[in-house]
Amino acid sequence: MQVIFDFLSYYLDYAAGVFLHFADPKQRIFYVYIATSVLAAFAIYLVHRRKGAEGTEAEGSFLAFLFPKSVWRHPSAWLDLRYFVFHKLIGHFILFGFLAFMSATCFRWVTGQSLTSIPSNAGTSASLLLAIGYMFVTIMFGDLIGYTVHYLQHKVPILWEFHKVHHSAEVMHPISNYREHPVDNLFYTFSIGAGYGVVIGLSYNLIGYLPNTPTILGVPLLMFLFNILAYNLRHSHIWLRWPGRWSMVFPSPAHHHVHHSCHPDHFDKNFAFIFPLWDVIFGTYIMPEDNRDVKFGVAGMKSMEMDSCWKLYSVPFVKAGKRLRKSFRTQSGKQAKTGQQK
Repeated sequence: MQVIFDFLSYYLDYAAGVFLHFADPKQRIFYVYIATSVLAAFAIYLVHRRKGAEGTEAEGSFLAFLFPKSVWRHPSAWLDLRYFVFHKLIGHFILFGFLAFMSATCFRWVTGQSLTSIPSNAGTSASLLLAIGYMFVTIMFGDLIGYTVHYLQHKVPILWEFHKVHHSAEVMHPISNYREHPVDNLFYTFSIGAGYGVVIGLSYNLIGYLPNTPTILGVPLLMFLFNILAYNLRHSHIWLRWPGRWSMVFPSPAHHHVHHSCHPDHFDKNFAFIFPLWDVIFGTYIMPEDNRDVKFGVAGMKSMEMDSCWKLYSVPFVKAGKRLRKSFRTQSGKQAKTGQQK
């Protein structure tokens, strides 16, 4: 009985944390990140007004520009809000702590030691340059793993059925970031957790300790900077791209808008999360001058296919199951044909 009470207490603490995301610097919708995105949106609004806003969303007030009817009257926008609560309180709880578990497991595999056995003051004598270098290496390596995982989520049919949930949003706002299937989360978390465990372990073997990563409010400095650079416009209707080749180096909301676009020219492009350079290197980078051809959603998919929390959870399992059965039948047919030929 005590175990049940302990579990309920643990879960209630977790559930309370879900509704405090706006106050948590480790969450994408932390109020500081939201505020900087609103400031960026205001700057874009002023630019549109200066150029001539007639016939555009900037024609009216800034509030109307920030919360357009075309977004907030769309069923997809409100589904994201319902799904955020549903997914966080039910599906996401299953994955809670899995990233830390995978990192610790892979760290032990690389070093032969427990991650918790490393002294908490390890690396305090390291130079700031080494600490910053360590931060860049770990985050860049993690982003490369994220790029690879994201590529597979689009290219492997079974994985795509689950990742499709995220792309099914037909309009976007910051909470759309959380429209993800638990299986999608599991695959991504397993891969990222394992990757970070390996790179941290290799770093420890190389220099004998783990440098203290520079942080702001408990968030690695590089990630904090990434989040305050209008991160929450990535999932929004507001187009912001950096000029010229800067978009190839620094992440912009437009980079991710194109990734979510169902225009044929934008299919399977812009997989990188932090560094667009990975897309440039592997030939998946594209950045149009404007968003006239950018339309969110999945090409050929009807809105009714995923118009409820239950469907966002269940439909991918049904479609993945059909793909598996078809694959098994095809494979069995090939084996039977081969046997007859022998």
